[in-house]
Amino acid sequence: MKRLLIAGLLLGLLPATPALAEQSQKFGGYEVHYNAMPTSDLAAEVAKVYKIERSQTRGLLTISVLKSNPLGGMGTPVKAKLTATAVTLPGQLLKIDMKEIQEGSAVYYIGQFRVAPPDTLKFTVEAVPQGTSNTLKTEFSQQFFK
Repeated sequence: MKRLLIAGLLLGLLPATPALAEQSQKFGGYEVHYNAMPTSDLAAEVAKVYKIERSQTRGLLTISVLKSNPLGGMGTPVKAKLTATAVTLPGQLLKIDMKEIQEGSAVYYIGQFRVAPPDTLKFTVEAVPQGTSNTLKTEFSQQFFK
């Protein structure tokens, strides 16, 4: 239960600034939720549990894949095969290794990367939900400030 609470802090209680708000994209019967932020914005207790170094030069990418609920409301978390990359403004390609976290019925993925603020990273995430061959491709940009 404590880990589920920490997962909620990690994914849901991020700073309320628009640049850090969780975003999502719908693909037929699935949704991909994504967020990127500096690890310095994580609460110390969350960073400790997930062994994440808090720093303005480290970023955290969070991804979750949900199977849509046909009746509306919250979808069901599903496992997925993920690949994630980011490109910096100067054109450096970053491969982001994603780690699966499963706590109760929640399934999400986290990955860390280096960032040199100020910079804007363009992320590309490809998710293949378990049991399908469909690739759900999401692209988004995130600014990182000093």
